[in-house]
Amino acid sequence: MSQHDLPLTAVQHGCGCGDADHGAPELDVRSIPHAIRHATVFGAMSAIPAGGSLVLVAPHDPKPLLAQLADRESPITVTYLDEGPEAWRLRITRA
Repeated sequence: MSQHDLPLTAVQHGCGCGDADHGAPELDVRSIPHAIRHATVFGAMSAIPAGGSLVLVAPHDPKPLLAQLADRESPITVTYLDEGPEAWRLRITRA
């Protein structure tokens, strides 16, 4: 899977202003092979500016990944948007 094939989509925010810049990109890692899933998220997070967010969609609660991100990135804040059973959606925000 090349960088251009990543399942990344823009997420619209709910204020109704029509400004897509408020939306956070969404990365659905469920289709990414497990062997490269964490590296894919690390790469995506490195492109997120301070104060920016990424919405992560995972097949399970990604606690080990979150611990690794906390060790690698500037401080992050994690907000659970959906908690299974088929998908977990989290907003990860860089400080």
